[in-house]
Amino acid sequence: MDKILLSQIFENPEFDTPERRAALADLEQFGELSIHPRELTEEHADGVVGVIASSVPFHESFYQAAESLRIIARWGVGYETVNVDLATEYGVIATIAPEHMVTVAEYAIAQWLATLKRVYTLNRSSHNGDFGLIKTHEAMGSTLGLYGFGRIGQEVARRARPLLGEEGRLLIYDIRPDIADVAAEFGAEAVDTPLTLFKESDTVSLHLSGADTVVGYEELCAMKPHASLINPSRGNLVDDAAANRAVSENRLWYYVVDDPVNGTRAIHKDHPRIICTNHNAGMTVESGIRLDLRTIGQVTDAIQGRAPAYMLNPEVLEHPRVKAFCKDTSQAQTLTL
Repeated sequence: MDKILLSQIFENPEFDTPERRAALADLEQFGELSIHPRELTEEHADGVVGVIASSVPFHESFYQAAESLRIIARWGVGYETVNVDLATEYGVIATIAPEHMVTVAEYAIAQWLATLKRVYTLNRSSHNGDFGLIKTHEAMGSTLGLYGFGRIGQEVARRARPLLGEEGRLLIYDIRPDIADVAAEFGAEAVDTPLTLFKESDTVSLHLSGADTVVGYEELCAMKPHASLINPSRGNLVDDAAANRAVSENRLWYYVVDDPVNGTRAIHKDHPRIICTNHNAGMTVESGIRLDLRTIGQVTDAIQGRAPAYMLNPEVLEHPRVKAFCKDTSQAQTLTL
């Protein structure tokens, strides 16, 4: 019998829903379902026709041995470990599920307001018996900077612009060549350098991908002492030692990062003004349902001979192996991240 491997998220009872159970029951008619291992090699390849993947690595030996494999559907949007080039070489469709843009945007807005209102400091003070009033700030009339202006950055802008009011400024830094025009569509101003963004903003929110660290001590020291940095994207974007030092020196007020207190972030443990969340910004009940239905639908499409939505490698449709099973390309979409 054909096999379909599932991400470990499908074992998480927090996201068990009637919609998930019904979709998995439909998927089961196409193959035996099981949770995939923590890395995929040739020993896991026999009979596998589809994978709904977490962030585990896919080795070339898996692609070489998986003669029946049609699709790897990433439960989420990070795809570095999938190795898309190898998937394309071996005639395997690779997809992502960009179903969390609204979810992450809401997280960024929530943290923006929470940091302006000094919610974390007030909560800690109250629990420690300090009931005094402190200075807080309004979103109205402030300056919000967005570093990165893809899908999620645009969703943040759409929600932030009304809260900033007519006097508030929305600043954007992005390397895309048309950024000035795109920013203007959202009532925002494009700036030329990241340093300008950090200098002029009361809050900066990062909306980038990639493995590079782009925020260091220089950028943090350019911030206003009352300002905050929000990182709903990836912890590696910010130098943790620099962030800890800068906040401790009152160069900025809060650093919020959507990653747990581990690895290089262990330095932040118990810091009263560095807020770490467990890479949960993109996860709600609602986004979980959308991710389930999207990825299960993508695998179903590939098994039934349709090109799925949100393909990372549309060129694979010309591969002889894919041409042999994929007869319907009508719903294939151009992916813009």
